[in-house]
Amino acid sequence: MQLFDWLIVLLYLVLAMGLGLYLGRKGSKSLVDFFVSGRSLSWWLSGTSMAATTFSIDTPLYIAGVVGTRGIVGNWEWWSFGVAHVILIYIFARLWRRSEIVTDAQLTEMRYGGQPAAILRGTKAFLFALPINCIGIGYAMLAMVKVVDALQLWQSVGIEPGENVKLLSVIGVSVFVLIYSGFSGLWGVVATDFFQFFLGLLGAIIVAIIAVNHVGGMGELIPAVQASTDFDALSFVPLTANFQWSDAAGISLTTFSAYLFVQWWSFRRSDGGGEFIQRLAAAKDEREAEKAAWLFNILHYVVRTWPWIVVALVALVIYPDLGDRELGYPQLMLDFLPTGLLGLVVASLMAAFMSTVSTSINWGASYLTNDLYLRFFRPNSTQAELVLVGRLASVLVTVLGGVAAFYATDVATVFRLVIAIGTGPGLVLILRWF
Repeated sequence: MQLFDWLIVLLYLVLAMGLGLYLGRKGSKSLVDFFVSGRSLSWWLSGTSMAATTFSIDTPLYIAGVVGTRGIVGNWEWWSFGVAHVILIYIFARLWRRSEIVTDAQLTEMRYGGQPAAILRGTKAFLFALPINCIGIGYAMLAMVKVVDALQLWQSVGIEPGENVKLLSVIGVSVFVLIYSGFSGLWGVVATDFFQFFLGLLGAIIVAIIAVNHVGGMGELIPAVQASTDFDALSFVPLTANFQWSDAAGISLTTFSAYLFVQWWSFRRSDGGGEFIQRLAAAKDEREAEKAAWLFNILHYVVRTWPWIVVALVALVIYPDLGDRELGYPQLMLDFLPTGLLGLVVASLMAAFMSTVSTSINWGASYLTNDLYLRFFRPNSTQAELVLVGRLASVLVTVLGGVAAFYATDVATVFRLVIAIGTGPGLVLILRWF
């Protein structure tokens, strides 16, 4: 990267920090203000923030890896959750707002009552806040390290770093995120999410356009992909014209069936998921929550997916012998983006990373504060005390996320680990509402 690229990245960091700190006073009044924005979010802000939380720097790398090894059909690993998200629109969005909770763990005790339910609430809060959440933060940090490495960011300023230096630099960015998310609470998180989502989307579109132009346009890309792969990389559904299973599909029939018919309802996010629930609970009213769920589905499944997939297909053609398919995305950036645009796209990836990490920090802290500290240790805490505890909990979550990053090695593998950890209780989470 050149000096101009670094200046663009620096400008983004200053704007993100300034916006987050500007909203700090709104999140400092009470527990509800800090973790659910005083229940005053508009649908467009809440819905965009929901989409931003699922858009991290690891996402384009993950999709590049999936498309590079399984083809487009491999994306059913996460497209399958669309079934649950459509149900979220029509059923659960309004119910979560109506419940007036701060975290989904809180609903456990409300629904069942008694000491066993309280213990279950505390156990869930601990597991979601620390092991599961921190693993998620860790693999986002891992992806950031891979991008820093692939783009040779340290080398561009004359430094040859070791692996620990690369990781510590990413943790440094996470601490930067902690400053504004820990200070301003959900207000700062969702406001920066809105800005970061569209910056991230712009960066993805820029990379896709330049990559496709390099191979001669979409008309040249499709036959080039077919010639470069020994499996069907272009099919959306692995079926032949006669509705028979395609032997050339990048995934097996069993795997595809598990994605489509089991995964979405068995996963722990079957009725929304913690970060989404937090934003739905923060909406102004039930109607705003439903509209937010609509917007999320459109942005997440319709708008944002395709630039990443296109870039992954181009990487298959340009780098047919690339060992780690996840690195195809940043390698294309390094090889073909001119000065200025490279800085903008790096800033967009940092925006995606910071959006996810800030969400995870605030979400994890909400469990520790609301479901453990307030419920079991200091039920009579003042609002000022709870805000302070929320900030301290944010620090703890960030530190443990950094520790998890030291032990993560592969983005897709860790992504599947998170899915595996959360698979099983989904049906119970759906049925408890009825």
